[in-house]
Amino acid sequence: MPHPLITQRHIDDFARDGAVLVKGLFADHVDSLRDGVAQNMASPGPYAAENLEPGAAGRFFDDYCNWQRIPAFEQAIRTSPAAEVAADLMQSETTQLFHDHVLVKEPGTAKPTPWHQDGPYYFVEGRQTVSFWSPLDPVTDASLRCVAGSHLWPRPVLPTRWLSQTSFYPETDAYIPVPDPDAEGLRVLEWAMQPGDAVAFHFAVLHGARGNATAARRRAFSVRMVGDDARYTRRPGPTSPPFPGHDMVQGQRLRDDWFPTIYRRDTADPVR
Repeated sequence: MPHPLITQRHIDDFARDGAVLVKGLFADHVDSLRDGVAQNMASPGPYAAENLEPGAAGRFFDDYCNWQRIPAFEQAIRTSPAAEVAADLMQSETTQLFHDHVLVKEPGTAKPTPWHQDGPYYFVEGRQTVSFWSPLDPVTDASLRCVAGSHLWPRPVLPTRWLSQTSFYPETDAYIPVPDPDAEGLRVLEWAMQPGDAVAFHFAVLHGARGNATAARRRAFSVRMVGDDARYTRRPGPTSPPFPGHDMVQGQRLRDDWFPTIYRRDTADPVR
């Protein structure tokens, strides 16, 4: 049986559409995650970025790979139902942590999160992948938007840099250009969400978000997880995150000392 927060319909919809809403996934961690985001913004990590052009109004901050230094992030990852729900959605016996990600749009930030798939930026291949995107503030128009079924497209979408919109890799023949889902009439999934709700989406789902035109902040905590079939793969250039010195080789399961297994179905309990 799946975790009580989801049903078989969530699992079936995730397989078909690549994205589902999970109500209350991080509901018990909202306050601590807000504190963690504040700590992250006060002390950014080496991958932190400001994603606005000079002179643009607002602020669009993001950072990742901070769970080992921000206790609130690790606590939410390990003690929330996320790892078990991930295993259910991925139909995997295990869940490995890949990395965390924080995205903050201050009031009046017009810049959207560009349409992209996460997978082409990563050195991971496999069908068993899931990201959770959880707002720490109520969201409507600034919610995550996912293109239904895009995880099943035969070719990946070209990864680009968010600020310059230049290609992430020098060789682009393997990728399709970034679509415009609204102009092309693609089916876009989006939900009004409360703090602690989460969108679960496959690494290969095309997704983005509008700017934040409201008078309130839009803080979001995201965590990426992989399942049994995830393996390291080389990309045409440096990946994001880069994880320098990982020493993995093509086809290797992600090393467990860097990417810990946080759930095993045979124990029916998170791995602490």
